[in-house]
Amino acid sequence: MKYLPIDKNLFIKNRTKFVSKMKANSLAIFNSNDIYPVSADSTLPFAQHRDIFYLSGVDQEESILVLFPDAPKEEYKEMLFLKETNEHIAIWEGEKLTKEAAFTTSGIQSVFWLQDFEKVLFEIMTQTENVYINTNEHYRANVETETREARFIKDLQKKYPAHTYLRSQPILQRIRSIKEPEEIALIKKACAITEIGFRKVLSVIKPNITEYEIEAEYIYEFIKNRATGFAYTPIVASGYNACVLHYIENNQVCKDGDIILMDVGAAYANYSSDMTRCVPVSGKFTERQKAVYNAVLRVKNAAAKMLVPGTIWADYHVEVGKLMTKELIELGLLTEQDVKNENPKYPAYKKYFMHGTSHHMGLDTHDYGILTEPMQAGMVFTVEPGIYIPEENLGIRIEDDYVIQENGEPINLMANIPITVAEIEALMA
Repeated sequence: MKYLPIDKNLFIKNRTKFVSKMKANSLAIFNSNDIYPVSADSTLPFAQHRDIFYLSGVDQEESILVLFPDAPKEEYKEMLFLKETNEHIAIWEGEKLTKEAAFTTSGIQSVFWLQDFEKVLFEIMTQTENVYINTNEHYRANVETETREARFIKDLQKKYPAHTYLRSQPILQRIRSIKEPEEIALIKKACAITEIGFRKVLSVIKPNITEYEIEAEYIYEFIKNRATGFAYTPIVASGYNACVLHYIENNQVCKDGDIILMDVGAAYANYSSDMTRCVPVSGKFTERQKAVYNAVLRVKNAAAKMLVPGTIWADYHVEVGKLMTKELIELGLLTEQDVKNENPKYPAYKKYFMHGTSHHMGLDTHDYGILTEPMQAGMVFTVEPGIYIPEENLGIRIEDDYVIQENGEPINLMANIPITVAEIEALMA
């Protein structure tokens, strides 16, 4: 892995939290992701399933984690099953985890090779009543490919139909949403790498640079600084492209007079950062661009102050809508009459600001968290308001990542990344 080793105590704490919420006489099973094929013998780069990583730190394919706190045998209380490594694998694919290295990574003492899994599974299934299975229940999930986890669950339930099956997701949604200090440090590292990329990009942007050249500058700086890569598919959108919310082609020329919207974040040790900044191709904002930019920045700063324990996500978005409505009236994009006549289910401001303001962030860019429950200290949220005016070829979104505190305002993990008009123009001069 490119990232530096993570203290295994993080994963020990995470397992302790999960186990504390399990029912008595239950076990839980977590699988790694597949390596996905492209065609012929080509595959996509491996990306670990975040849940097994969260609970063990294991970052390789063909891995299984089993938690069985009430196991009669001490060695079965927590187990890792790994693909057995050998000299041939080391030569062709690189070294895999040994049993000793797996303990150093995870803090799990009972490490077996995968060939022993079925035998051990049969034994422990005769000793338990309930099995926690790990299904994808994220509110944005749209999965068409059958995952390794899904195949395993189907096979398990066929072989052992008489057990009671429970869901790991309600537990994970809660415990993963509140970050440990070590996790905050890893997200902060990802944000710091993103800052390096942004500062480099400001030094190369000029009329007629292409969006993909900007993307290339980011990935160079990210990899150079030990990032896993992009936390998500980057958006580098100039001019009208910035009004397309999920524009990812990044293949156009950046023209003098346009604004470039860059929604880009580095991932470090599988933890995400999520930044959006908008800069003028010429190095200088026009008065209109400046006015729209500052309006979005005011909304972002005011919205961030609402990220405190007890805030309800849905209510928060209503309040942000009120802030945005005021700014859009000031910009001449809405009138008081527009607001008076608006459809309550689709407020007038949605014409120019049609997406949400915040989402959980962590191991996944759109991380786990139950949006109907109050915000808590230790949660990490983005704040990303925007104004999109297609008729002016102008889209502005500004985004930072915040950690909710027990008392006071949240901490901005991207506080060092230039954000004001004056900062950006000075660095581009």
